[in-house]
Amino acid sequence: MHDSIVDGPGLRTVIFFAGCPHACPGCHNPESWSQANGRGYSVDELITIIDDYPMNNITFSGGEPMIQAKDILPLATSLKLSGKTIWCYTGYTYEWLVDYGSREQRDLLKLVDVLVDGPFIERLKDSTLLFRGSSNQRLLTLENGEIGKVNRYAFT
Repeated sequence: MHDSIVDGPGLRTVIFFAGCPHACPGCHNPESWSQANGRGYSVDELITIIDDYPMNNITFSGGEPMIQAKDILPLATSLKLSGKTIWCYTGYTYEWLVDYGSREQRDLLKLVDVLVDGPFIERLKDSTLLFRGSSNQRLLTLENGEIGKVNRYAFT
């Protein structure tokens, strides 16, 4: 999806990854839970599509991007080298990814500028929040790509 204004600041190209182990009740995108609902793209195909919208930055959404971290790393690396900012939505918490995530998931965190973490919790749904659906979800800035330097975004 191109020119999204609800998946991060400015114009963003959103890449939806198929497959999600969380299956959060009330999820806005349950069609993405099954990996069978996705279509495969090579990194070069995605870069070509992204290059058609040079002003856009990138958001990884889903489904759950972190379960495909190994496959996403080459794309994220290329995007960072081209100067794109990357937002990533995940149902995992930052702390879980750091403590229990795979090496590839931790490497992907190093390329992400903002992590929107935590599962969607329907009873905490709040339509007044920017860029997230429930109040338990956090907007975490990962500074200089280093895990451990985390600041809360000032969005309320």
